[in-house]
Amino acid sequence: MAIAHDPGKAEPVVQLTERARAIFRDIVETYLETGEPVGSRTLAKAGGLGLSAASIRNVMQDLEELGLLASPHTSAGRMPTDRGLRLFVDGMMQVSAPSEADVAIIEAEARTAGSSLEDVLARTTGALSGLAQCAAVVVAPKAEAVIRQLNLVPLSPTRLLSVLVGADGTVENRIIELAEPLPASTVAEAEAYMNARLSGMTLAEASARLAAEIATGRAELDRLTAGLVEEGLAAWSRDASGPILIVRGTSHLLESADLDRARLLLEELEAKAQLARLLDEARAADALKIFIGAETRLFALTGSSVVAAPYRGPDGRILGVVGVIGPTRLNYARVVPMVDFTASRLSRLMG
Repeated sequence: MAIAHDPGKAEPVVQLTERARAIFRDIVETYLETGEPVGSRTLAKAGGLGLSAASIRNVMQDLEELGLLASPHTSAGRMPTDRGLRLFVDGMMQVSAPSEADVAIIEAEARTAGSSLEDVLARTTGALSGLAQCAAVVVAPKAEAVIRQLNLVPLSPTRLLSVLVGADGTVENRIIELAEPLPASTVAEAEAYMNARLSGMTLAEASARLAAEIATGRAELDRLTAGLVEEGLAAWSRDASGPILIVRGTSHLLESADLDRARLLLEELEAKAQLARLLDEARAADALKIFIGAETRLFALTGSSVVAAPYRGPDGRILGVVGVIGPTRLNYARVVPMVDFTASRLSRLMG
């Protein structure tokens, strides 16, 4: 499993003594399991360290001065900071393969028969959300529409409704704003040309054919009609190739003890453009990537983490990204291999 590391964020594990590393690891693992600050007495009673509470407390103070631990005002215990979690994730965490039960659930959704690609991605992401008990996201490539029929419906002298019927039966509408009123005959001729000459093509193929036929004179369209056909195709092409962002399981975020932060996170997830830009970093890293709390501007206020991994097409090209979003108190050791497996499974699905 390849995990992308940011050298600017990595913490030098070697600077900690073996005793400090052991105490720090126990604090982080206990905190991730319970969600509560960890006290020196709790660690001493556990007995695994073989140290007194006073000795543990001294080391905890040193770790706090290093910025790896923080002490909430309401508790004598300590909890890891974002910097401390980064140190743990990059240098101490033990990651194993996902459990057979988790694999079976993800496999079952990925094999859903008779479903569209988008539906399978949504179902697989939903399974990941349920297993991780977090919100899950997937950036899916948008399938390029194949034209079955294009209709132009006049709404006013300078407005047309363009209706695209895809080869898969989908129907979508766009409004075309005209610079000047056009005769009804021009609209009819443009519609007839598109359905006679461009049906069965993708939008990119249709635009290329139109340009070629205009250049060679084979289009047999006057200036106004050719301009309307170009505008009609452009109205669809402007957003036809953009990625689809699917978010599942946001209700899990409301189960957080900090409802104010959870609500703020839900608001941030509504700003899908910002989330898509963040996930693009995992795409650019070409490997699984972990974002922790204030390391990202998007989640700086909510104290949230993201674990995301790219998935690929049959030619090895990255098609999208899948991941989970939750509190910084994620069970990283379980979630990381789960996300990595889901990305690998989606890659096989695309093959």
